[in-house]
Amino acid sequence: MKICLLVIGKTDAVYVRQGIEEYEKRLKRYISFEMRVLPDVKNVKNRGGSLQKEREGELILEQLQPGDVVVLLDERGQQYSSVEFSTYLSQKMLGGIKRLVFVIGGPYGFSRRGNEKVSLSRMTFSHQMVRMIFAEQIYRAMTILKGEPYHHE
Repeated sequence: MKICLLVIGKTDAVYVRQGIEEYEKRLKRYISFEMRVLPDVKNVKNRGGSLQKEREGELILEQLQPGDVVVLLDERGQQYSSVEFSTYLSQKMLGGIKRLVFVIGGPYGFSRRGNEKVSLSRMTFSHQMVRMIFAEQIYRAMTILKGEPYHHE
């Protein structure tokens, strides 16, 4: 299985970008992982959130392949502990899914629905920080599945 993380807009903060790169490097030992950065939607910010969400949704749909399982990262989604999330990923891997696509939308959320929603927290984080936090959680899940000492209960 391949995990793809789709995000809108580049990561501006150097320290966040470095953190993401670190977890991408670590993840290569466990699973095929790719973070795909989609361009910011231009010239819609002054026209309201619904138009921006619609345009971002179109960009996201262009990246999807037949058979992808799409999971939106959304504060209203299912919350997991790190161990529960590792079990969730394990079930997806055993389910024969070719590509599991997690999507971090823009500041106004999503215009379309995915197959599922997952929440990192009921709190709202900056979209740039979520990228690093989520990459770390995928790495943590992989180490839990391998029985490695990274995660402590």
